[in-house]
Formats: sequence, C-alpha cells, structure tokens
Amino acid sequence: MNICMVGYGMMGVWHSDALQGEGCRFHTLVGRRPEQSQEFAERYGYQKWTADLDEALADPEIDIVIIASPSESHPDFALRSINAGKHTLLEIPIAMTLEESEAVVAAAEARGVTFGLCHPMRLQPEYAPIRERSLAGTDPIRHISGRFFIHRLSNVGATGYHRSWTDNILWHHFTHFVDLGLWLLDFEGELAYSFLGPVNSKTGIPMECILSIETQRNQTLLVSGSYHSRERIYDNVIVTDADSYRLDILRNQLVTGAGAQEVAAEKENLSLVTKDFVAAVREGRLPAVPGRSVLPAMRILDAAQQRWDAIYGRQSLPGRQLAG
Repeated sequence: MNICMVGYGMMGVWHSDALQGEGCRFHTLVGRRPEQSQEFAERYGYQKWTADLDEALADPEIDIVIIASPSESHPDFALRSINAGKHTLLEIPIAMTLEESEAVVAAAEARGVTFGLCHPMRLQPEYAPIRERSLAGTDPIRHISGRFFIHRLSNVGATGYHRSWTDNILWHHFTHFVDLGLWLLDFEGELAYSFLGPVNSKTGIPMECILSIETQRNQTLLVSGSYHSRERIYDNVIVTDADSYRLDILRNQLVTGAGAQEVAAEKENLSLVTKDFVAAVREGRLPAVPGRSVLPAMRILDAAQQRWDAIYGRQSLPGRQLAG
C-alpha cells in the first residue's frame, strides 16, 4: 500500500509510527512549510514531499491518503481525496458543520472508496466489554462524563509546537467525547443543554463549553471543558449499575471500584485505528470507524453550534472559517 500523509504535526507522527512494519510504502508527504515538510519526509522515508495536495492526489501510485491537517481543512481535503478515488482516513473531526460532514460521507459512499475516521477512544480495549454488557442489559450504563481542561491562551499544541492554526473546543476536543458516549450507549442522543462561551478577546475563540445529552432510557452524557484551566485534565467516567470506570487519558490509568490499573496510551489506540484502516482496504471491508457512524455526534455538535450562532451571530472564527 502506497501512503500519502497530509500533515506533519503530532498526528502525522503518530500515524507514520503506526505504519512502521505494516508493509506500507511511505510515498508522499503533503505539508504547508517547505523546511518542515522536507525534514519530516526524510525522517520517515517518504519518497517525496509537496505543498500541493492535488499534485499528490494525481499520482496513480497512491492507494491511501491519511489526512492529519488542521481541522478546518478536513472536509475540503477529504472531498478532494475521495473524488480522486483514494481510500481516505481522516483525522477528527470529519468537518465543522453537519452539512459538510454529511457531504463527505455521501461522496465516499457514492465513489465507493474506503473512508474512515480517527476516533481512537472507540478502540480503547477496556470500553468494548462495558458497552457489550450494557447493550445486553446485564450491566446498563447510567452516566458518562468526559472532561478536557487545558491552558491554551497561546497557539501552542500539546507537544509544544507553535502552530499556524487555531483549535476549536467544540468541534475538535468535544468530538472525541460525544462520539464515544453515543457509541457506548448505542444511541443518537438528544442535546438537552449546551453552553459555548463568548469569543475571548485574546484568542478570538470560545474558551469554555458544556454539553448535556440524554437518551430515552434515562441515560446521561455530560461533556465539559475549558481552555483557561491551569491544570490539565483529560478523562472519561462511565457509571454502570455494577461499577464505575474512570479512564485518565493523560496518565494511562483506569480506576474502578477495585482500584487502579495501567492501560494503553492514546497513541497506541490511535495506532489501532491506522492499522485497522490499512487492513480494511486490503480486505475490502468497512474500517473500525466508518464515516456514517460519526454523524450522530456531528448532529449534537451542530445543534450546540446553532444555539451559539443564535446568541452571537453566525460568524467565521480562527480555526473555523465558514464558506461564503
């Protein structure tokens, strides 16, 4: 399989690391900055690099395109890759509107290419048995809580890299939690309450967010976060009839009623997504997280965004430029 990697940031690193030893050929790296692109391509052994995505997509040798570019570029890049007939693995989020999300999914299904999303939380090994017991009715899930708190008043990523793009707390970080919660509950959910803060005068983006989601089975999903927090918190809590499970993603630790245990790091779960996608292309099957399966989460996020738009006016923000 010939791989085209779009982006050389942390996710580009993680995906490239995951593909080591998978029988893949690192074909082309697409990046925005020449020096960084060349350095990354040489470090991982990509045969060539370019700043022109369309040039890369025109190469008939490329089988799989992995898009790890800034969030606001995702729908455009994904559509271009899909329309070029390339199997496409897209980093989270699929898009930053429901309309664009649905358009990308429809294009992939119409073109007949394999299309998947990078939602590593779904592949956390400890979650599958909890989901199975809940769906079987033997130990139903009652409540799920996700938290993301970080100090982000400057445009610096988790690795300390000074980025040329701006993050979005709702459409990036909350996508992880909302998708995981709906997947665990096997339910599309209903947005009961949302708060997305006003635009911060320094960063130009909302800095706090809360979402509350309810199911018809009286289950709840609560997601909260802030870019103002001095303490980094990144965790999930699942409460069932029999136990509670708190996964501390930063410390790779699962805490239950019986105590704490070490679990796989987020990077390892992401590698499962990458490897599964390559296997899905080879085997002609759906990947672990197919495009259509993430639309329920996008509907929740879109509903929260529309409520914000009704208060502050629909507008382009750093990291989320609206078409037209």
